[in-house]
Amino acid sequence: MQPEQKSGITAPRKGWIQSVKDGFDGFSGRTGVREGSPWTGLGAVVEREFNDNLTSTRMRMLQALVFVTGFAAAYSAIGQIKDVVGEDPFVFLKIFTVSKEPLPSFLAFLGFLIPIVAITLGFDAVNGEFNRRTMSRILAQPIYRDALLVGKFLAGLATLAVFLVALWLFMMGLGILLLGLAPAGEEILRSVLFLIAAIAYGGVWLAIAILFSIVFRSTATSALASLSLWLLFAVFWPMIASMIAGVISPIDPFDPRTQIAAFDTQQSIERLSPNTLFAETAMALLNPSTRTFGLVMMSQLQGMVRGAPLPLGQSLLLIWPQLASLIAGLVLLFTLAYIAFQRQEVRA
Repeated sequence: MQPEQKSGITAPRKGWIQSVKDGFDGFSGRTGVREGSPWTGLGAVVEREFNDNLTSTRMRMLQALVFVTGFAAAYSAIGQIKDVVGEDPFVFLKIFTVSKEPLPSFLAFLGFLIPIVAITLGFDAVNGEFNRRTMSRILAQPIYRDALLVGKFLAGLATLAVFLVALWLFMMGLGILLLGLAPAGEEILRSVLFLIAAIAYGGVWLAIAILFSIVFRSTATSALASLSLWLLFAVFWPMIASMIAGVISPIDPFDPRTQIAAFDTQQSIERLSPNTLFAETAMALLNPSTRTFGLVMMSQLQGMVRGAPLPLGQSLLLIWPQLASLIAGLVLLFTLAYIAFQRQEVRA
């Protein structure tokens, strides 16, 4: 009840602490602010989205495409690998990296197809709910924005992980069947680490697709924006990096140090692309003889046995910045998507 006001005399104001307390009480009790955990309903969102992803027609078509191309690339590579069985201690890993004309290697196929699969999973994750006018109905349930967005991302990442694990098992089984030998322990460990890097790489593109699905209300626009960014990094980024490096670090033909500086600058700019980070990580893991990604000085070659593979620990030290950058990019992009979604109007 409001205190009585008498002839020109107003009731004294409440203290600011009591006013703030009353404001919070009213805010939490009468305006619909959430109570309890913000992750209420997370399991239901993940289960629903995961089932939808696995049973959708577009995902089945993409799975069939990737498995057929993977089989073709591996089968053509195994024909060449059989000639070096017994000579190479990591012959099983060559299934992923060896190519035979006219087909590229399985690794090249994955670098091309993983972003497509991830974009397909995420380009309509949020704006699709708006277009179907189901967003307000979903949030009217005991499901908060936090749980909805995180659930969609986790479901997409789980779908991508299941897809890649199945493909990895398929390739390993095909190698055992056609080569007639089992992989060694280090080969299995390297291929598992490669699988983790592939999931992180796909997670980056999934986060990009979800971010664009929040920024753009049209699903066609978000899909086109995601594919355009992928095309930029996959095709045009090395050329752009070369031009930018030429401006930042111009080359003096009479000074070899400027050439080294220009190469280092170009390499640093190229590593802003998730495609480059994934390619370098995969190459170091699947090709143990890889010792560096930059220029090799003569002083670095002293005492080195040509073609000798690096131990797994040294390969991990080599690719640790790339792998950490992929994971950091995934977290950063999803954080941007989370902030954009929290600031977005969701009422129908």
